[in-house]
Amino acid sequence: MLKKFIVTFAFAIILIGCATSSLGRKQLLLMPAEQLDTMGAEAFNNIKKETPVETEESVKNYVTCVANAITQVSNSTIEQWEVVVFQDDSANAFALPGGKVGVHTGLLKVAENQHQLAAVVGHEVAHVLENHSNERVSQELAVEQSMAAVQSLSSPGSALGQTVMGLLGAGAQYGVILPYSRKHESEADEVGLYFMARAGFDPKESVNLWRNMSQGNGEQPPEFMSTHPSHETRMARLNQAMKRAMSLYKEAQANGKNPRCG
Repeated sequence: MLKKFIVTFAFAIILIGCATSSLGRKQLLLMPAEQLDTMGAEAFNNIKKETPVETEESVKNYVTCVANAITQVSNSTIEQWEVVVFQDDSANAFALPGGKVGVHTGLLKVAENQHQLAAVVGHEVAHVLENHSNERVSQELAVEQSMAAVQSLSSPGSALGQTVMGLLGAGAQYGVILPYSRKHESEADEVGLYFMARAGFDPKESVNLWRNMSQGNGEQPPEFMSTHPSHETRMARLNQAMKRAMSLYKEAQANGKNPRCG
């Protein structure tokens, strides 16, 4: 009875929120996009209040130039993207729903040229357009609801209750959330690679970027315990997608796309 309920509950959730990414991967999207966009804007405003924003015009113009080139070829329905450079020494960038992208100044020391920066910005734009935030929130919601169902239908003190809760807890940490997050990262890498190529940035520099990352970030945790693919895995997958990316890059160059972001 318990097992049947869980299966039926999970199936109902999948039917309600089934979607497909641009690469053909099935997605679970339960949250209204407008609500996530509002949450993204609020979170971004809070970050701007708490983290120093870069004021050097040449730095801001450089990052904005790269970002504009990417978003213009992304077929995005977002009318106004907001890209902010934050004074933070970590080699990082992030994206929030609604077209909010943050770039840390520390990243500009690792991304050695406009092409490598475009690989990161393309990756972050891909996270937004592939609805990865919605998917991750939906996954969390689905797991929490499944666990709540188990709690309501089984005695926590029973052997079955303890076994089921233990399995769901382990699955939530290592079988659902983390692997999907790695899928998000890999998908954003590939989609971002195509974005940068369409914008006229050299896609081969994406591999060089991750080579720089691997040299500067020290030892990574084992991949199965990380929400991000290893640097070696990322470079291998980028190389697998490079043939298509180079074709898009050559087409972009032929059409006069040759960014000069300084």
